[in-house]
This record gives sequence, C-alpha cells and structure tokens, in this order.
Amino acid sequence: MTHELLIDAMYINNSGGKILLDYLLQELEASGKKVFYLLDKRVENSVPYLKDSKNEVLFLEGSLLKRHQFYLKFKNRFTSVLCFGDLPPNIRLNAKVYTYFHQQLYIKVPKDTPIFHKFLFSLKRTVLKFLFKNTDFWILQTAVIKNNFQNKFKVEDKHIMILPYYPEILNDEVVKREKNAFVYISNAPPHKNHKRLINAFCNYYDKNKCGKLIVTINTEFEELCKIIDEKRYANYPIENIGFVDRNSLGEIYQSCEFLIYPSLAESFGLGIVEAIESGCKVIGADLPYLYAVCKPSLIFDPLNEKSIENAFNEATHNDIVSSHSLVKNNIKELLNIL
Repeated sequence: MTHELLIDAMYINNSGGKILLDYLLQELEASGKKVFYLLDKRVENSVPYLKDSKNEVLFLEGSLLKRHQFYLKFKNRFTSVLCFGDLPPNIRLNAKVYTYFHQQLYIKVPKDTPIFHKFLFSLKRTVLKFLFKNTDFWILQTAVIKNNFQNKFKVEDKHIMILPYYPEILNDEVVKREKNAFVYISNAPPHKNHKRLINAFCNYYDKNKCGKLIVTINTEFEELCKIIDEKRYANYPIENIGFVDRNSLGEIYQSCEFLIYPSLAESFGLGIVEAIESGCKVIGADLPYLYAVCKPSLIFDPLNEKSIENAFNEATHNDIVSSHSLVKNNIKELLNIL
C-alpha cells in the first residue's frame, strides 16, 4: 500500500492555529509527500497555496457527524494521520495517528471566564476524553503544556512529543520603531483579557500622557470595539487595526517598542515568539506559558489592572532589559515523523 498521510484540520479556521496550519501545509507541499487534506470549509478561500496542488483536498463543515462519516468512509486509506486541532479521529484507525494538541482551555479554564464559555469547554473536554484512545501520540508545544496535560489526562511520556514550530516573520521594509508604542496582536475571546489591558492603559495614560496601545480586534467583538471607540473619542491613543494580514505582521511588530501580552491562557503564545524575533521587548502575564517560550523584559499580574498599569509605567520610564526566546522551530522534525 502506498504511504499516504491525512492532515485532519476540520476545526482550524482562524487565529494562531490557522497560521501554524498554513505553514505546515506549505512545508508539506514543498516536501513532495502524498497527502490528503481534510480542511474546514471556512478556509476554502484562504489556502491559495493548495490551488494547484497534486494532493487531494476536501473541505467540510466542522461538525462531529461529518467528521465521523469521513472516517467511516476512508478508515482503511491512510498509513499515518495528523489531527491538527486537539481531537483524535472519531474511530480507531489502522494507521499511525498523531494528534497536535494546542488548546490550553481543554485543560483549565481561567476562573473568571464567563459561565457559557466554561460550559462550552466542559462539553468539548468530554468529547476529547471519549476520543482519547484513538490516537497513538500527542504532539505538544511546550514542557509546561506537557506537565498540565499529563496532570489532567494521565498520559505516559512515551505517548507525548514536544515539537513546537512556527513560521518566520518576514519584513524587508525599514521601519522606524516608535518609542513607548505597545502592541497586542490577538483576537478577543474573554481569556485574552483585553478589558483589563485597556483599563490599565487608560489609567496609566491619565497620569503620564505618553504612550500608544495598538490592538487587533475584529468587528465580531462588538462590545470591545465599542469600548475602544469610546476611549478614542475621549482622546486616549488606542488604535484598533482589526484583523492583520500575515504579510503585515513584521512591519507592525518592528514599528513598536513593546509587546504587551495579558492573556490568561495560552498553549504556545505564537505572538510572543514573533515579537521577540522582530525586536520587541515582551511585557507579559506572570503565568507559566510565558516562561515556557521566553525570558520576558517585564511581568505583571494579569488579573490586577494596577499591576498592568505599573508595567506600562516601568516600561516607559526605565531602560528595561531585552527579551529572549527559548524555543526553536521544529518543523523538519515534525515532517520527518509523518
């Protein structure tokens, strides 16, 4: 039987997961491997690199039923499978199965998360546990996630691989770095902690009248967008640039002195690594995920607006140390095992 790899990314359609998926698929295309791509229908118009692919591509709505039907139909076709999106296959396959786990919220939901979101992740965790036996290996991004994952799900070391990977940020333009400019590139579900960040920045600005905060909140988060519009109307220098195209990221990072990162839960924190590679100093939440990927320049308590405000103040009034990345790109190692 010819070796054929399945990439199952039925539930990946935006944010950091989509960035990592794009990078992986482009590397697979360049490798010449025989691959079947099972992708979320919502990305059908955002994978141009597959337009002339010799490999088979199927776009489906991200439902458990459609995924189950797919696996029943093709259960004997593949020799290896990578489930890129936390959930193993719906059935046990006669193939080597790897599941790339990158959702910290399956392990623990921050305590001040809204009730509905807690319920949603509780439901998803139940599904995950039901499918647990259908994978051979779990691929994780950091040792911190590994420890949390093992404590929660009791998985042996022999079934776990730590293989973080990430695309380089490219920017050939010469960009002037703006002093006292802070950027937070992230979408805006509750655990990303934008409200505390915005309040802390405004309190800081009231006292110092310097600095600028750039965020990337798209229009689906109406309440946050309205808050930012009100702050801007009140003359606070907060700029919401909305969704950022990947090709523009390097220029944005390089135009800012600091990355401010108040998220309450991350599996990797791709933006942290990208910002450091682009020369930003990282001011981040005093949480394990941060120390797993970098040595930050400053830390704060992400649940305490005063602590975040103090971090803004220290960053703009003192010469703080540079940040250093602690991770390497393992894309070649990942491709080798598939």
